[in-house]
Amino acid sequence: MAKDIKKIKHFALDMDGTIYKGGTLFPFTVPFLNRLIQKGISYSFLTNNPSRSTDDYLRHLAEMGIPAKREEMYSSAQATIDYIHINHPDVKRLFLLGTPSMIAEFEAAGFISVSDSPDDRPDMLVVGFDMSLTYSRLCRAAWWASQGLPYIATNPDFVCPTDKPVVLVDCGSICACIERAVNRKPDVVIGKPDPRMLEGILKRYNLRPDEVAMVGDRIYTDMKLARNAGAFGVLVLSGEATLEDVAAAVEKPDLVLDNIEKLGKLI
Repeated sequence: MAKDIKKIKHFALDMDGTIYKGGTLFPFTVPFLNRLIQKGISYSFLTNNPSRSTDDYLRHLAEMGIPAKREEMYSSAQATIDYIHINHPDVKRLFLLGTPSMIAEFEAAGFISVSDSPDDRPDMLVVGFDMSLTYSRLCRAAWWASQGLPYIATNPDFVCPTDKPVVLVDCGSICACIERAVNRKPDVVIGKPDPRMLEGILKRYNLRPDEVAMVGDRIYTDMKLARNAGAFGVLVLSGEATLEDVAAAVEKPDLVLDNIEKLGKLI
């Protein structure tokens, strides 16, 4: 399948585990991006982590030595915003379980973030990867879920990758907590592997799915997204997935490589 990579016009790049790990940029990332530029191939950064706004992600990438434009960044928060605008155009008031940076992203898109009060009723509950999580807000989110409001999760991940000696509890685990408390799952879970995560990229760059390669380190999100969206899936072993995971997978990635440095040599 390596020969098929020559047909790709755009690379959708997962971030943590693919271009960096935790706070450490892989040494081959910038040379890989430069090679894409030299070849006239476009790319974007696609992440399930909604904890940073677009502006914060751009600053984060710049601090790592990766210049990026707004149109090259697409997060599960942006995908959730797009989903609400398209499918729930009348929704304005949200109870957002997320970081201040994520909440700022929604407010910039025209939504109102309601307070932690039973009297400040939202139109919808949105739960994300909240590293600023407080017990009272978790309880309020569970309350609104129990009241039958539309309920959306930004991403399905149970943990977030890190190079630190800690487990970063992600959105999927927070939603599992709410589920056990009030016996309700989210109505919709955005983020990889939902194909809507790639639709934003296809629209921005006017591409067909078969012209895009989804590059990432997780089989159950990145590679499943590629399959769900009809894109080419490139699994890199620089993050979570191992060769043992590949062997155990029912649906195999189109291409498996050690890292994006090896991918650059095939382009």
